[in-house]
Amino acid sequence: MIPFNEYIQENLVLLDGAMGSLIYEKGVFIDKCYDELNLSRPDLIRSIHEDYIRSGSKVIETNTYGANRFKLKTHNLQDQIEDINRKGVEMAREAAGENAYVAGSLGPVGEELEPWGEISVEQVFEAYQEQAEYLNKAGVDLFIIETIQDIREMEQAIKAIRSISDLPVVAMMTVGEDGKTRYGLDLEDITRTLLKSEATVIGLNCTVGPKPMLDFVEHMIEVSDKPICIMPNAGRPQYTDGRMIYLSTPEYFSVYTKRFIDKGVRMLGGCCGTTPEHISKMANALAMKQTRIQHSINIGVRPQSEEPLPEPVPQAEKSDFAKKISSGKQVVLVEMVPPRSTDTTKSLEGAILLKESGVDAINIPDGPRASARMTGLALSVLIEQKVGIETVIHYTCRDRNLLGMQSDLLGATVLGARNILAITGDPPMIGDYPQATAVFDIDAIGLVHLINNLNHGIDVGEKRIGEPTSFFTGVGVDPNSVNLENEIRRLGLKKEAGAEYIITQPVFDIDSLEVFMEKADLGDLYMIAGIWPLVSLRNAEFMKNEVPGVFVPDSVIAHMARFDNKEDQLKAGIEIAQSMVDKVLSFANGIQVSAPFGRYPLAVQVAEKLLK
Repeated sequence: MIPFNEYIQENLVLLDGAMGSLIYEKGVFIDKCYDELNLSRPDLIRSIHEDYIRSGSKVIETNTYGANRFKLKTHNLQDQIEDINRKGVEMAREAAGENAYVAGSLGPVGEELEPWGEISVEQVFEAYQEQAEYLNKAGVDLFIIETIQDIREMEQAIKAIRSISDLPVVAMMTVGEDGKTRYGLDLEDITRTLLKSEATVIGLNCTVGPKPMLDFVEHMIEVSDKPICIMPNAGRPQYTDGRMIYLSTPEYFSVYTKRFIDKGVRMLGGCCGTTPEHISKMANALAMKQTRIQHSINIGVRPQSEEPLPEPVPQAEKSDFAKKISSGKQVVLVEMVPPRSTDTTKSLEGAILLKESGVDAINIPDGPRASARMTGLALSVLIEQKVGIETVIHYTCRDRNLLGMQSDLLGATVLGARNILAITGDPPMIGDYPQATAVFDIDAIGLVHLINNLNHGIDVGEKRIGEPTSFFTGVGVDPNSVNLENEIRRLGLKKEAGAEYIITQPVFDIDSLEVFMEKADLGDLYMIAGIWPLVSLRNAEFMKNEVPGVFVPDSVIAHMARFDNKEDQLKAGIEIAQSMVDKVLSFANGIQVSAPFGRYPLAVQVAEKLLK
């Protein structure tokens, strides 16, 4: 695994949920030292870690929240501090394996600092330094300081860790529903203080549920240039039949996960009352928003001998689609999702309609949203041979290893495929079969490198393949990415790797697309704007909340909601799509129109201005 400080630069990060409240639910009363269970009940602690790993946690915390000299002393366990911390890391590492990072958890020392209490900042520093040394020695990947009320205590904890390690540090304070610590420090002061510290990531955890935590995040984001981490409680606890019951459901956490990410949160998990079920729902929601993992490998055009490589096929000669767009004419693509069965009747009928309507090419996704469907290559060959209209094949990195990709691409060339869209692919966890494994030997950047090599007559192993392939290579972009800078950076790498055109996610907000265009250096890349005709209010809400990379403004939802019946909603959806076409044609090289539920006449109606 790559170091955590590199991983967080490219990814949204899901932590685990509560440890203490789960231990309590499993029958261990609160008068016990939960940290000592590392030694006396290791199977219990390990099983909780494993449950969180199965639920999708990418970072799990050691059961060492209170394993410092002050808290252990209240249980007469101060002599076992090293064993408890070491065992905590050991069990977390066993559960995590190569699937997750291990964070050394450090909570408050349990004593108030002078003048409110009797211990000094020096004593606090020494306590944190001692615990951090044991955790570091045991092999954690990062440190998490959590549930701190006194900003002075947090400062000492960060300094103590930095005195012995340069590993990433996540620093989370806790505040009440008024947004202040017990000592009256507000969010702005907390944020500015943490920004000055040597913490890698800053944030909040515990005390409050998702709703107030979201309010707090909005304030912190305005001030912070460091990544934000949050771990809310499962709402307010209710005392029932001698037990504390938390009322926020896993589904509720799923909704707020999307909202946290939309606000700019980079790391998130759950605190008191959250369970593996909460984390599982959060994992699904996060997967919908996740910036694609970069697995690019260094594939370059490097022949084994000095003999010149064959000349690549000129762009305009690669396909009719390439010829038209390179001549300065605007193109129309229509998306056709492959069937879930072997019945291609509807697909072929749709292809005939699209060809007769003047559509330039049919865009065929590859297992969209990690669904199990007919391979796009098979449908592409069938359409081109039986209907005589070109296709653009999506090809994802999710399902094939590097050798399989090269084999597929060579075979696709022989079968007549010429237009390709290189896609990393949606993670299996969001699809029909979440237990399916993903490959991801490379991502879209690496795939473009691979295709570019083949287009120059050389394979991934730097061996000549004879005549070069002639793929017209495109890539997808998300103008509404939660991490726009990263999206633009990756687009630059795709362009450098050999991409020739881009197709955007469906556009419902022209302003965000224009902002993206201003910031991104497209150079000689052709830009094709994605257009989606909404067919109902439910379709609009689904697109907004459950389709990765699609941003549907609230104004669009509100407009669709004005109409009570589906016929009027469909008409409004088509008008919105036609309006988007009118707006993008002033600067785009073409459009790609989706056909929701295989309704190809709708796509033709939306694109009619370009089909005349």
